Amino acid sequence: MEILAYTASVFIGISLGLIGGGGSILTVPVLVYMFGVSPLLSTSYSLFIVGSTSLIGAFNSYKKGTVSVHTALLFGASSIMTVFVTRKFLIPLIPKQLFKIGDFQVTESILTMILFAILMIAASFGMMIDDTQKPQEVGSGNNYVKLFVFGIGIGLTTGLLGAGGGFLLIPTLVLLLRMPMKKAVGTSLLIIALNSLIGFAGDIGHFEIDWRFLLKITGIAIAGVVFGGMIGRHVNSDQLKKGFGWFILVMGIYIIIHEFLTQ
Repeated sequence: MEILAYTASVFIGISLGLIGGGGSILTVPVLVYMFGVSPLLSTSYSLFIVGSTSLIGAFNSYKKGTVSVHTALLFGASSIMTVFVTRKFLIPLIPKQLFKIGDFQVTESILTMILFAILMIAASFGMMIDDTQKPQEVGSGNNYVKLFVFGIGIGLTTGLLGAGGGFLLIPTLVLLLRMPMKKAVGTSLLIIALNSLIGFAGDIGHFEIDWRFLLKITGIAIAGVVFGGMIGRHVNSDQLKKGFGWFILVMGIYIIIHEFLTQ
């Protein structure tokens, strides 16, 4: 199981390097089910792992000229603030025991994993949808109000579940800002890195961090993102994205079944 867990950690980075998202969707399940980390702590570890990995990916994309720093900072103005406030002030207020449905006790851990599974299923459909008809020219009429609102929504997602939101970011950048796909992927990585690392900073003092373990997994994921960036030019990223979407769908359904059947 340990070898499988470390192998899965490589794919966290590969998915980010190839399609600019999906890494955070893998990170929490890998940490919870393969490494035995608690769900809430896994969301914190996920922020650091995905943030660090995305930063390396964003740097590689920046060297290729496929990152819009202006857009990333503009989007981050709302999303980063939301992530930090959520992790610093909202997460510590969530009680361990939430409520009961008959004899079924809904705990913080169960709710975290169920919400994450729902997020995975939603992400899977986004990955499987054919996006070949998306506009490929940069538009002149950027809707900054919508961008701000989307930033808050993605910030909440990242803050509550430790998910970078790449599957939400890329459609937003392409459809709302009419950004070319390759530039959307690179810009998405920078936004994910900023959101995740600032969110992790909000966790400092709330959790006891196993830095040796965290840095080891992060290093493996970073190796994955470098490898993903290298092979990205030689593979069909659209087909890979759809295949990854099916995999995420199956995992999301498995998590829901697992959480209900093991209680």
